[in-house]
Amino acid sequence: MKKTILIAAMLSLTACQGQGAKPGETSATGTTTAGAAGAPQTEEQKTLYALGLSIGRSISVFDMTPQELEFVKAGLSAQVTGQKSDVDLETYGPKLQDLARERSLRKANAEKEKAKAFLAEKEKEPGAQKTESGLIYKETQAGTGAQPQASDVVKVHYKGTLSDGKEFDSSYKRGEPTQFPLQGVIKCWTEGLQKMKVGGKAQLVCPSDIAYGDRGAPPNIPGGAALVFEVELLEIVKPPEGAPGMPGMPGGMGAPPAPGAKPPPAAKPPPATK
Repeated sequence: MKKTILIAAMLSLTACQGQGAKPGETSATGTTTAGAAGAPQTEEQKTLYALGLSIGRSISVFDMTPQELEFVKAGLSAQVTGQKSDVDLETYGPKLQDLARERSLRKANAEKEKAKAFLAEKEKEPGAQKTESGLIYKETQAGTGAQPQASDVVKVHYKGTLSDGKEFDSSYKRGEPTQFPLQGVIKCWTEGLQKMKVGGKAQLVCPSDIAYGDRGAPPNIPGGAALVFEVELLEIVKPPEGAPGMPGMPGGMGAPPAPGAKPPPAAKPPPATK
């Protein structure tokens, strides 16, 4: 219920970007509204525009058509301008969560259906190996070092893309490798990295079931999306001798994050972390 109230409040707040004035006209607050007339110019306008982007991202789960979006706009206008509402918020507000869940699942199923042909093609590529879990593994450069176990911490360079080739993360672009426990990442990585040897490179093609599932990792990874990772295994990180912590993990790191857990705020989250 709290989430429903929050969504309703955020939607109402979004409308403060200029309801009651046409795009390009000056509103009652003295600011010029952004819209079809042009892009926001002042810092305040840009900040309000960013608010709209943020709220839009948060409600993208509803997967609305242009016509459906018009109903949202009508509700915003009625709420902010004090007009009589065509809908009772107390009755229909609680239905928002169910609708969001239904739309999210619908979108994820469509994404998985789209991924079927892509996964079938990747499986046919020379050197590709499909495992029981659905992982499609292809070695692109043989390694000569040790082979990690699930309890190990590894250091890697990687690039992650969606099935359409759109890149969503890259340690190469950040200019530094990523280090993480294999027990704290998506199943695709836990399984795939154990097939590699230090110094080797491989491509991991991950169906959504062993990646981020129906939930995805918004805003860059849709629910149900198949992912491709180009991974270079640089090192198996050994904890300092006698250091506290779990076996195979650096001292002080503690247990790997539970599925869905967020990494520490100061740390750069590995793209494959659930």
